[in-house]
Amino acid sequence: MAIFRQYIAPLLVVLVFIFALVAVSARIFLPSDMAAPAPIEEVGVSFVPISDFPIVL
Repeated sequence: MAIFRQYIAPLLVVLVFIFALVAVSARIFLPSDMAAPAPIEEVGVSFVPISDFPIVL
């Protein structure tokens, strides 16, 4: 268990950090229109019941 705590767990943490750093840094090489955040559309509220079950009061 000490080997896991001293070697494997820190290695996994460093690998996850490096993967996240590469994923975020990859935005530099994307075209400018793809590097922008995705547009947010407003979703309208539907008053139509979704299920086929009758409403019981």
